Amino acid sequence: MINEKRLVSNFMELVQVDSESGHEGQMVETLRHKLTSLGMEVITDDAAKITGTETGNLIARMKGTVNGPTLMFCAHMDTITPGRGIKPVLENGIISSAGETVLGADDKAGIAAVIEAVTVLQQEKIAHGNLELVFTICEETGLSGAKNLDFSLLSADMGFVLDCDGPPGTIVNRGPSQDKIKAEVLGKAAHAGINPEHGINAIQVASRAVAKMQLGRIDEETTVNIGLISGGVAINVVPDRVTLHGETRSLQDEKRVLQTQLICDTLKEAVQESGARLLLDVATIYPAMHVPGDSAVVKLAKRTAEQLGLDPIIRGTGGGSDTHVFNDHGIPAVNLGIAMQKVHTTDEFIRVEDLSAVASYVLAIIKEAAGEDKK
Repeated sequence: MINEKRLVSNFMELVQVDSESGHEGQMVETLRHKLTSLGMEVITDDAAKITGTETGNLIARMKGTVNGPTLMFCAHMDTITPGRGIKPVLENGIISSAGETVLGADDKAGIAAVIEAVTVLQQEKIAHGNLELVFTICEETGLSGAKNLDFSLLSADMGFVLDCDGPPGTIVNRGPSQDKIKAEVLGKAAHAGINPEHGINAIQVASRAVAKMQLGRIDEETTVNIGLISGGVAINVVPDRVTLHGETRSLQDEKRVLQTQLICDTLKEAVQESGARLLLDVATIYPAMHVPGDSAVVKLAKRTAEQLGLDPIIRGTGGGSDTHVFNDHGIPAVNLGIAMQKVHTTDEFIRVEDLSAVASYVLAIIKEAAGEDKK
């Protein structure tokens, strides 16, 4: 049985450990102590050497007591800014922050739920297969922890990432790929009052390009956005440089590629017409992921949710998560809803009953998988 009081206490402890992206060192040590006390083998990989962060990803392993698939559970340790000095408040069954910071339920609710499930396994001597826990760094800054994870340390047959909105029972099996686009339009500076005709206004060139772009939702699978524009030095200078940052996403890789090309072509056309120059930097941040509904990991998640009386909602998402990276490395994984709400704001909160339900779901998945033949 899940110990709700212990679960809440553990969660509130974890959110008070500062761990903004790139500064997860203290969180790693906190989790190392908790997991070793549960008899788990705990290591950190060398991702920090690549990312330049305080620490690498944390991996914990527990040998199974019965035959069955090796299950991986993942949540990320980092939080966005403002995430220092978090003070959680529990009132009327709802945990929120005091208001000056995010709460950090994204994604410490996932971490707390997994730890509670493993604690119950140990205390009640419940049969289970091999378990691998992966707590990643820098998820919020482009999934760089998962991207640089040492996958040679893992042997999981399937995985569950706890980092999604939606009620417990939500199973995200599809997500988009994403391109990040940076464009610099280089015009020519001139005095705006004396000889503006000698200049090329980079802001004007960029504006003409953006006005021709189709932005927002392109179709049910595809979105495009220009999110940041900066440039100019003074109102009396024809601006010679403007920088645009944007993205394209789609559940279909070919659609994302097409939209990225359209953005680039529109910028190139505007630059050529004006005599300006263009610098482009396009990078695919993560690949699309699609785990079929009849796959073992989806069937296990769905079957377990039904047994708990949860409503299994199998759906796609427009966001990215570590789930994409695991699937790209050959570990079939889905993202589970943990009912965190208003994430990435200072109004973030989670209900105690939902946190408890997530822990129960994790525990039930482990129990259900125990004894299954390896897939």
